[in-house]
Amino acid sequence: MKSTSDTMPPTVAATSSVTVVSGGVGAARFLTGLLNVIDPAKVTAVVNTGDDTQLHGLSISPDLDTITYTLAGATDPERGWGLRNETWTAMAALQRFEAVRPNGSAAATRWFNLGDQDLATHFYRTARLTEGASLTEVTEEITTAWGLGLRLVPMTDERRTTVVTTATEGDVSFQDYFVRLRHSVPITSVRFDGVAQLSQSARFALTNAEIVVIAPSNPLVSIGPIRSLDGTDDILSARRDSVVAVSPIVGGAALKGPAARMMTELGHESSVVGVARLYAGIASALVIDPADAHLVDAVVAEGMRCIVTPSVMSTPEIAQTLGEVTIAAVSAP
Repeated sequence: MKSTSDTMPPTVAATSSVTVVSGGVGAARFLTGLLNVIDPAKVTAVVNTGDDTQLHGLSISPDLDTITYTLAGATDPERGWGLRNETWTAMAALQRFEAVRPNGSAAATRWFNLGDQDLATHFYRTARLTEGASLTEVTEEITTAWGLGLRLVPMTDERRTTVVTTATEGDVSFQDYFVRLRHSVPITSVRFDGVAQLSQSARFALTNAEIVVIAPSNPLVSIGPIRSLDGTDDILSARRDSVVAVSPIVGGAALKGPAARMMTELGHESSVVGVARLYAGIASALVIDPADAHLVDAVVAEGMRCIVTPSVMSTPEIAQTLGEVTIAAVSAP
C-alpha cells in the first residue's frame, strides 16, 4: 500500500459534499478551516451528544455548542471555549444557596460553569425540547440563529450517555470526569448507556455524502459514542474508500484534553499507530502531522494510506490547508 506525504494543498473539487464525524474543540477548529475550502451548504457535521447533560433543569449539549460558537466566531479566544465577553453573574449568585442545600441535592451546583450568555442557548434548547421538538430540529434552529451556513446534526435524538469508570470514584458521567474531576483520575473503562438510534439526519449524512471525514477528536469519547450507535460502523465500513480520518494524536500526545492518557489507560497505543488501529476498519486513509512522519510505514502496515501534512491548527492558514489535504486524500482524481 502506497504512503504519501503532501506539502502543498491540492485543489478540492467544488462539487464535493462532505460529512464530518465530530466531537468538540478539535472538530470545531477543523471545520473552521474546511469551510474556507468547501461551500458550507455542502458540509454536514454529525456531532457527538454522549457528553450531553442536565444541570439546573437545563438540557446542555457541550459539543454542539462548542462547534456552533466557534464557527460563529463567538468563542472566547483566551479560554478557547465559551463565549467572548462572557459574564458569570448567575453562577456567582448561586453561592448564597449552598448553605441551605440538603445533602445529596444537585441544586445550585457550580462545578460546571454556565456563562450568562451561554444560558440563553440552554434556556431555548430546553424549552423547545419540552414543547416536543427533536434535538435535530432545535439544533437547526440554534445554528440558523447564529448564522451558520453548514448543517449540524446530533448523532441521535435520544439519550446515549457516556459513562466513565474511574479507579477512585467509580462510575461517573463524562462531564463529571472531564470538568469536576478535571480528567485527573485514572480510568478503567468507558461505556455508552441508553437505547438510541442514529438520527435520521445523521444516517442520511453518513450514507449520502461524497466524502466522510472523521475529525481530529478523541477517538474514545468523542467519536466512540457515534460509533456505538447501531449502523454507524456498518455505513462507514461499506464506504471505507471515501472515508478519511485526521489523527488527534501528534507526537504521542493530544493537543487538547485527555485523549492520549485515556488511550493508554484503556490499553491502546497512544500514537498515530494506535489511532490507525481504531479506525482501519472504517477509514481508508489517515492524516498525520510531520512530527509523526517516521511512523508512516507503521500506519500503512495497519491497512491505511497515510498522508503527512501539518495538523496542529495554530493558524487559520494551517487549518485551511489541513482541510484541503484531508478532502483530497479520498477525492476522485
